[in-house]
Amino acid sequence: MRIAVTGAFGYSGRYIASRLLDAGHTVITLTNSPARTNPFGNHVQPFPMHFEQPALLSATLSGVDVLVNTYWVRFNHRLFTHQTAVANSKTLFHAAKNAGVKRIVHVSITNPDIHSELSYFRGKAELESELTSLGVSYCILRPAVLFGKEDVLVNNIAWSLRHFPVFGVFGNGQYKLQPIYVDDLAAAAAEKAAGNRDEIINAIGPETFTYRGLVQAVARCLGLKRLIVGVPPSLGYWAARIMGLLVGDVIITREEIQGLMEGRLDVDAPPLGATRLTEWMEVHKETLGRHYTSEMARRLDRISEYRSN
Repeated sequence: MRIAVTGAFGYSGRYIASRLLDAGHTVITLTNSPARTNPFGNHVQPFPMHFEQPALLSATLSGVDVLVNTYWVRFNHRLFTHQTAVANSKTLFHAAKNAGVKRIVHVSITNPDIHSELSYFRGKAELESELTSLGVSYCILRPAVLFGKEDVLVNNIAWSLRHFPVFGVFGNGQYKLQPIYVDDLAAAAAEKAAGNRDEIINAIGPETFTYRGLVQAVARCLGLKRLIVGVPPSLGYWAARIMGLLVGDVIITREEIQGLMEGRLDVDAPPLGATRLTEWMEVHKETLGRHYTSEMARRLDRISEYRSN
């Protein structure tokens, strides 16, 4: 098939595109970074995301059988917002339908909620509603947290543990999350691209951690003894805000802290992925957390290839 993947030069989209190529499909990518180093050479042709020109977006998708959508933004910022990401994604869905795309595989989030005060989870729920009523075959994958060589969360926890004797968790740290290996998510997306059944699937890994337990697991893997303390969420936010100024990044937002503590990254479902984070970290412990990974740097630098941790 001919398959369009959003963000194939980024993180999850890169793994998905690789899986699709391995399966023998023709792959193009829609990207906001057409000048970024193409890891696929001539095998994946890039096209700009013309959200402001829906007709041109439809023309780009002409002849495409399946769209795999990973497009989103992690947090609200003066340069990008969840509201804009929702509007752009709706434009993309309708452009795909108008172009005759037969199926859409969409990456969402665990526990989306149209009534949530958190714009991330509310926006994801709005997009799921839009897609399921679009009249195009769909599969929605709902990952909680991704991990892999280009990871942000687990890598930066490791970086902090390598550099500081104390690590603060928000509140008691007993809220849970279920990380999935990015290539396990990619394998599922590639498989579902070839399907035709309307599905919504919780895409979680085989291990469930409390947040405190995740930090302890990373420290244990790295052979580090660190004091892990609970701090009030507001204090933790401001500490992260100050650290963010030092590293030039947005480490975590108030909404992300609230989402964590509300347990939105935990679901009662069988695992989709088979790769265990604890085993993966053991293989990659020599490089994990050696360098800080900046979300903002990735957003602002549209040229450089994503660095592996």
